[in-house]
Amino acid sequence: MFMEAPETLIYITAGAFFLGWAVGKIGAYFGNRVKARSRDPRDDRIRSLEAELRVSRSDAEKFKTDLEKRDKELAEEKKEVAQREAALDEQIEVIATMRRDLRDSVRKTRELRTELSDRATENVKSEAKLREVETELSVAQASTDLIATGVLDYTMAPDAEEAQETKEKAVKVNR
Repeated sequence: MFMEAPETLIYITAGAFFLGWAVGKIGAYFGNRVKARSRDPRDDRIRSLEAELRVSRSDAEKFKTDLEKRDKELAEEKKEVAQREAALDEQIEVIATMRRDLRDSVRKTRELRTELSDRATENVKSEAKLREVETELSVAQASTDLIATGVLDYTMAPDAEEAQETKEKAVKVNR
């Protein structure tokens, strides 16, 4: 049937279609301009709130990832602090043990020094007594030697009793 229609009818139909299309476009253009002027401000507010919501969600995601990262770092730092505290406690315990050992060593050293000074004092006293005894012994030995050689003759002394007593003392010392 399309082929049977006159050629002008085809042109008129195509022209009517094109004219309808052009009128629709022009009407939509002017209608949008009028509609844009009379837009509801609540729609603009909704659009801006939706945009802010998208921005806030993306910021929230960033902060959430940062928070998770910092939580991990915090957990690691807590572990490290706990390890350091444990090491510090061990060192404090070692220091306390060393201090006790040092006090004991100082106390023992003082005791040994006191004992050593006491022994040295006793040694000096015994050496002094030994020298005194040696001196007395050498004096007694000398007097015995003199009596034995006859250099000392107490019988010729003016005081015979004193001589006899001295002789007896010399004999006692020799024993």
